[in-house]
Amino acid sequence: MERPKMAELESLETAAEHERILREIESTDTACIGPTLRSVYDGEEHGRFMEKLEARIRNHDREIEKMCNFHYQGFVDSITELLKVRGEAQKLKNQVTDTNRKLQNEGKELILAMQELRQCRLQQRNISATVDKLTLCLPVLEMYSKLREQMKSKRHYPALKTLEHLEHTFLPQVSHYRFCKVMVDNIPRLREEIKELSMSDLKDFLESIRKHSDKIGETAMKQVPGAQDLVDFSPVYRCLHIYSVLGARETFESYYRKQRRKQARLVLQPPSNMHETLDGYRKYFNQIVGFFVVEDHILHTTQGLVNRAYIDELWEMALSKTIAALRTHSSYCSDPSLVLDLKNLIVLFADTLQGYGFPVNQLFDMLLEIQDQYSETLLKKWAGVFRNILDSDNYSPIPVSNEEVYRKIVGQFPFQDAELEKQPFPKKFPFSEFVPKVYGQIKEFIYACLKFSEDLHLSSTEVDDMIRKSTNLLLTRTLSNCLQNVIKRKNVGLTELVQIIINTTHLEKSCKFLEEFITNITNVLPETVHTTKLYGTTTFKDARHAAEEEIYTNLNQKIDQFLQLADYDWMAPEPGSRASEYLVDLIGFLRSTFAVFTHLPGQVDVHSTMSGKVAQTACMSACKHLSTSLLQLLLEAEVRQLTLGALHQFNLDVEECEQFARSGPVPGFQGDTLQLAFIDLRQLLDLFIQWDWSTYLADYGQPTCKYLRVNPTTALILLEKMRDTSRKNRFRPIPEKRAGQAEVDRHRGQAAARPHQQPPLLRGSGSPSPRPGLQESRWERRFVFFYSPGKSPRSLPPPTAKRSRWNNPGKKRWWQESTG
Repeated sequence: MERPKMAELESLETAAEHERILREIESTDTACIGPTLRSVYDGEEHGRFMEKLEARIRNHDREIEKMCNFHYQGFVDSITELLKVRGEAQKLKNQVTDTNRKLQNEGKELILAMQELRQCRLQQRNISATVDKLTLCLPVLEMYSKLREQMKSKRHYPALKTLEHLEHTFLPQVSHYRFCKVMVDNIPRLREEIKELSMSDLKDFLESIRKHSDKIGETAMKQVPGAQDLVDFSPVYRCLHIYSVLGARETFESYYRKQRRKQARLVLQPPSNMHETLDGYRKYFNQIVGFFVVEDHILHTTQGLVNRAYIDELWEMALSKTIAALRTHSSYCSDPSLVLDLKNLIVLFADTLQGYGFPVNQLFDMLLEIQDQYSETLLKKWAGVFRNILDSDNYSPIPVSNEEVYRKIVGQFPFQDAELEKQPFPKKFPFSEFVPKVYGQIKEFIYACLKFSEDLHLSSTEVDDMIRKSTNLLLTRTLSNCLQNVIKRKNVGLTELVQIIINTTHLEKSCKFLEEFITNITNVLPETVHTTKLYGTTTFKDARHAAEEEIYTNLNQKIDQFLQLADYDWMAPEPGSRASEYLVDLIGFLRSTFAVFTHLPGQVDVHSTMSGKVAQTACMSACKHLSTSLLQLLLEAEVRQLTLGALHQFNLDVEECEQFARSGPVPGFQGDTLQLAFIDLRQLLDLFIQWDWSTYLADYGQPTCKYLRVNPTTALILLEKMRDTSRKNRFRPIPEKRAGQAEVDRHRGQAAARPHQQPPLLRGSGSPSPRPGLQESRWERRFVFFYSPGKSPRSLPPPTAKRSRWNNPGKKRWWQESTG
């Protein structure tokens, strides 16, 4: 029962729903009927709905039919009227058509105009829209074009600013355009391109200042302000700003400093031939000055690109390398003019850099080192000057013919001589030409030393000390060596040597005037503490002594040459009637030589002059050398035997020498002073010629001994040469008492001499010492005699010992008998 009820209820609901849908279809616009029909098909009763729909259509058709049947007559009337209207309508249609045709014909131009107007309106709208869009885009394009133009003209910093405006202001307004996206994508690349271009400009700048540093430095060295104006620093500033804006300032600073350090090392590397010319040094200094002028300007016009620590580091490196280079290359300079010009250039270099705030004390300290080298070059130069003066001198007193010449020489050399001034013209100065020339060159040397001290910021005392030390070196080393070389020449004669002595005497006296000359130019009094004194007196004294020694040596060599001509017949039985020819010639040479000393021009009193003293010393030296050489002739080992005849001939030669000494070849000797040179030889000859052995043996060692100057060794050697070689016996003194009286008598018997025999041999210190350890001086102080072979040697007591046994009459008689 319930199921049929439920089915019935569902059928009623469906029918109500279908009724509602039909009402909606009847009352709803056809355009909206779709959703209504969809609800029918969403259910499962669309078949029944179709049945109801058809039923509803049939109902409406019947109503329409009823309606039409009711109004049919009206319909017919209406048709009739319509037919009437039809003709009129046709006419109206024709009129309308005709009117339309006319209207169309008339409206074609208007339509065309309207179409054109419409097209124009469309174009106008497009143009307006385009203008609006271009109004937004054109600034972007203009900015981009401006950017390119700035980059092309290398205005990198403005280009970077333009790029920033373009990126942050203009591009965001037109970001939806494709070209803007391309621009946005290109912005990083453009930034990098600007960095590269600005860095390229910086590299060009660095290359340019490297090439033009010498020009910048040359301008700065001329003390011309604004040397930095020769350089366009804008690439540095632009690049610095660009990198700062791009956040890469540290990278730029590091790069700049690294490149400038490299350039500094290149600038500080001197050319290998820099020392050859001053231009080499000048270009080197100009480059260094130019480098630091640029860096100083960068320091003061940028904020932090370079700092003081960086500049100081570069300057310390530059200073050390510059000083090392100057020390090395200046050591090759041999021209003092070049060294002086170099000094002036270094001073200008130091002053220029000091003006830019760089410390230059080390450069001035180095100049003091170069001053030593400058002095060395001056000494070398003046060595040549002195050599030329000494070589060209005639070593003769300077003749003067008139007052003008006399005053000219006196003006060149400080010489005063009242006696010479009183003499009439022509007259002669005592010195030769090299005296005023050497004196003048010493003053020139002092002036040259003074030139180097200029602008070195030295005190007067330091300048005075420097000049005096250099002058001392000139005198004690350079001039002294030149004088010594002249003196040691083989072709220098005695006259030249005497003139050198006179010249050096006057130069020695002139040293006080050189002292005054230095004092006048330095304004430092000689008595000032620590003032260096001139050592010229020592130089000239040494030269004078060397000349004197050379005179003595030359005389002795001449004497030796004459003695080589000696040809004695040592076995001659009788002497000749006169002295040997070689000795006569020797004495003649000595007389003529010493006559030169006593007739020197310009000497008023030879006794008080230096040449007179030299003549006395030379004469004494020659006589002593002659005496010693003659004695050596007697003692030569080749002379094995000697006769009394030969000894007498030798005595004649010695007497010739003594006659020369007595004749006073050189004034100034007192008494027989000169003869004392031959006293040793004279006493020895007298001992042998007079055969005065008893006196010699009795008084030997006493101050009153007649033969005090006879050396026992010499006497014994000569006695050995005069022995009788046919006899083998040797004469010996009486032995000690302990040897026994018989042995004494035997020796005494052997000592008996025969009248026709030569003097016997006395063995003594002239023979080889039997005791190797015994000193020769001891053997020279006593006679030494030997026993027969196998016996121990015995010796006489020294001269100061007790001489009782020699005072014994028997012993004296034995010696007298044994010596004939």
